[in-house]
Amino acid sequence: MAEETTRVRPSTRAKREQILKAAVEIFGNKGSTNGTLADVAEQVGITHAGVLHHFGSKQKLLLEVLSYRDQADVAELAKKHIPGGPELFLHLVRTAFANEKRPGIVQAYTVLSSESVTDDHPGREYFEERYTTLRREVTAAFHELCAQEGVDDPQSIAAAAASILAVMDGLQLQWLLHPGTIELGEASEFAIRAIVNGVLHPGPELGSYAREA
Repeated sequence: MAEETTRVRPSTRAKREQILKAAVEIFGNKGSTNGTLADVAEQVGITHAGVLHHFGSKQKLLLEVLSYRDQADVAELAKKHIPGGPELFLHLVRTAFANEKRPGIVQAYTVLSSESVTDDHPGREYFEERYTTLRREVTAAFHELCAQEGVDDPQSIAAAAASILAVMDGLQLQWLLHPGTIELGEASEFAIRAIVNGVLHPGPELGSYAREA
């Protein structure tokens, strides 16, 4: 009986999907403050009350948009979760190439992540947890890769893990501003490869080049 009450009808699931896709576009174009539920409702062809019926509040819809973006990242993976170990770096590169085909989701993510640093933003906890989790998983992948490659006591893993996430998000911003100039997948692959190689084969500090000059 419990299964009957929790089952979502296909028509309801389809309508929620429509609303989420509209919200991705609205919040990506206008931000979470200027984008309204009325805008989302108009895009879908329903009433403001209809959006509330499915999501309860604007805050809940915002969080669902972020969750929708995460699900899109792993939709093609068998376990519906990002892989661990060295395979994680390849997954990040594949994600960057996939993002070139879904600018709306990338735009919504970029706008909401930037807004999340402001006071009382509903997505702040989500992004804090997201970055904490991703840094931990990338760090674990680095440790496993270093063990495989015989790299002892790597000192730069923490900085490298944060840098990979930062460069991916930063390149997304540049790509959104100059899509005809920046190749998102190619640039992301170059940066990730450079950071991974920097951990496995650390060279002299940049200051040494200045001293030599």
